[in-house]
Amino acid sequence: MRRYILTGTPGAGKTAILRRLEYDGYPVVEEAATDVIALRQAGGEPEPWKEPSFVDAIAALQRRRQELAASLPGAVQVYDRSPVCTLALARYLGHPVTPVLARELERVQDGRIYQKQVLFVRNLGFVTPTDARRIGFEESLRFEEVHREAYTELGYACVFIEPGPLPERAAAVRKRFATGPA
Repeated sequence: MRRYILTGTPGAGKTAILRRLEYDGYPVVEEAATDVIALRQAGGEPEPWKEPSFVDAIAALQRRRQELAASLPGAVQVYDRSPVCTLALARYLGHPVTPVLARELERVQDGRIYQKQVLFVRNLGFVTPTDARRIGFEESLRFEEVHREAYTELGYACVFIEPGPLPERAAAVRKRFATGPA
């Protein structure tokens, strides 16, 4: 099983690429942060990312989703973010690397859960804010760099998916699947 991470800055078009890949028959494992935000906001917490426990909630949900996806058929799975993204998020937000996150990072590294090629979706030159995405373009560039640094530090190779029309971006991702691991 080859598990590829698709990551990038908020608003880069990652979700559109994922929906295209899913439509094309690839199993897609959803990211956790947006769901944790939505759940906590529904519970009356307007800005859940301000709490350090936010990082642990994301890491725990990511792990459950990855473990459940292990039984899915197919030679390739596509993951919308990973615990390395959660590390980048913690750093970006100024939260500590919690023991829960540290153990999860160790588990995915030791278990070689994900391919070492990370499909890194580059920004589109703008960001459209949402309830969960309250980030401007300049901040998204900083966040993009924090992500790239976290992946590089942990030995992943970032394969950049450049801006362009959705069909071209999805084709660039599928090409990586066809060539296999680096």
